[in-house]
Amino acid sequence: MILEGIVTTLNEDGSPNISPMGPEVDTLITSFVLKPYKTSRTYQNLKRIGEGVLHVTDDVELIARAAINQFDKLPATFQAQAVAGVVLADACRWYAFRVSDLDDRKDRTRIECSVVDQGRIRDFFGLNRAKHAVLEAAILATRTSILPQSKINEELARLQTLVEKTAGDQERRAFALLIGHIDAAYANATDSSL
Repeated sequence: MILEGIVTTLNEDGSPNISPMGPEVDTLITSFVLKPYKTSRTYQNLKRIGEGVLHVTDDVELIARAAINQFDKLPATFQAQAVAGVVLADACRWYAFRVSDLDDRKDRTRIECSVVDQGRIRDFFGLNRAKHAVLEAAILATRTSILPQSKINEELARLQTLVEKTAGDQERRAFALLIGHIDAAYANATDSSL
């Protein structure tokens, strides 16, 4: 199954790279498979150092910001002990991992990872339709270069209803941030085609 989460890796300068990822996992999460594109910073960092941390979180604003790489300030972290990497201080659970196999013969790589340490920071909030809607909108925000604007707008209209009916402040902020990013992406694409 696919578990939506956030992967942190270390950039060459030692700063954290924070990326949403949907690894293939089993229910025990003792190992998993990441499939980033070769153009991604996550792929580049894992190819270089072969270690990182997978996080399970219910903070959809963090997921939204990571998806579009738009942070006012980086989230709080602490140093992982078993790998070269950082743990997001407000995650629900985290899994430090090492790359056990990396196949990059295709543009979308296959990176098999083994969990070497793990921890629990706080309880998962629970299921909420607005959180799910923001997650889906974050995925759409990463697809503006490959999906037509009409398709994305159609999906956003459906998701907007869920946010309006069930969201708290965090979900509303995250959804608005993503809408702004998507609108700007299509406006920039139109401007550059003129």
